[in-house]
Amino acid sequence: MRNLVMAMILVLVISAFLAPSAAATFRVGTAQRNITPQDPIPMWGYGARHALPGTATRDPLFAKALVIDVGDSKAALIGLDLGRGPTFAMMEIIEREAKERAGVDYVFAVGSHTHHGPAIELLDKPGMGQGRYDEAVAYAEQLPHTLVDAIVEAAENVVDARMGIAIEETDFNRNRHARRDPRPRDPELAVVRFDTLDGDLISIMVNFAAHPTIESVFEFHWTSEWPGHLQRYVERELGGQCFFMQGALGDMSPNTRDGRRGIDGFGRAMGEKVVEMAQAIETTVPETPSLRGVTDRFTGESRLDLSDRMIMGALKQAFFPELLALTVEMPDNQVTVRMDTLIINNHLAIVGGSAELFSDLSNRIKAQSPAPHTLVFGCSNGHSMYVPTLEGIDQGGYGADPLVAWVPEGTGEKMVATAVENITELLE
Repeated sequence: MRNLVMAMILVLVISAFLAPSAAATFRVGTAQRNITPQDPIPMWGYGARHALPGTATRDPLFAKALVIDVGDSKAALIGLDLGRGPTFAMMEIIEREAKERAGVDYVFAVGSHTHHGPAIELLDKPGMGQGRYDEAVAYAEQLPHTLVDAIVEAAENVVDARMGIAIEETDFNRNRHARRDPRPRDPELAVVRFDTLDGDLISIMVNFAAHPTIESVFEFHWTSEWPGHLQRYVERELGGQCFFMQGALGDMSPNTRDGRRGIDGFGRAMGEKVVEMAQAIETTVPETPSLRGVTDRFTGESRLDLSDRMIMGALKQAFFPELLALTVEMPDNQVTVRMDTLIINNHLAIVGGSAELFSDLSNRIKAQSPAPHTLVFGCSNGHSMYVPTLEGIDQGGYGADPLVAWVPEGTGEKMVATAVENITELLE
């Protein structure tokens, strides 16, 4: 009897050791929410418009969520038709509620950087929006909860999935800042495809770096700009969901030409390339489904003295007074950049920065990364203005000068070093 009991215990131990763990699954789910403002609230992106509101909808704005579930961990990737990522205060709500309601451990909420979306910085405080822009305040207060609802629904929709990646160099962007040759440029267009086990398309994620600033500043309507037209083209051609994650766009503009002008034409041209790449991807079930990530913050004294009344007065004139509610996130003249690093399936590294990163920072991260594939997101989980390279600061000009690049010099280089270190440590 003793030998029989011992044999049974041994069989159970061996079976438990050999059985696949709960983490050895790879599932994905999607959801979306329409986030087009229903009221005429101030638009985001151009100082020349001041507080002029959006008064019509050319193209609806969406938040598109994809949740990756590997059993013991979940990540949410959210593409937003907004000028920026959610505020830091919003991110606290999103991450807390996404964890409580859906068990999500990692979140990347990335603004496409359309300059025809709503201002989301206004607060229910005197001089920051209260009483004058109450509709905008209400929109901003509801936004994080809307995003959480999309995350929760996506987590409920997960199915067993396959995944594949394609990355190609293209000429869809150009450097708008550099004065010296060769001009840095991140030319990579990345397409990540998620299929069901039967090969049916679930979702396509597109990562590329270029400002969505083709539409005229004098058009006072909501539009998702060329990234929205890109997504709609892909969805019409292939079905499923397509969502866009902006890259290191700080010095990148769209490279328009005949055949790809206007937000429709440029979006279609990019959409055609994405469809071509997506159709060539062979998706597979990951051998070792896993998610591992870390968050870093880089804080230092702002290059622009936000405590100076004359400077603040000039900013209020350049934009509009209530928009300076964004400086709530910069107490004591200290500015913070958030950076998130995530490794998916020990194969794909994602680095997201809460700023408009200069493209050569992305190039350096990718060149030094030990991961098989590496993507860089800008406008992710916040917005800390521009993060230029030291070379960009030396050349000066918009995007590198203290007027809009508030972070201490060398912040970008610190982010590169930390990102590469993170990827190296998180890879198994």
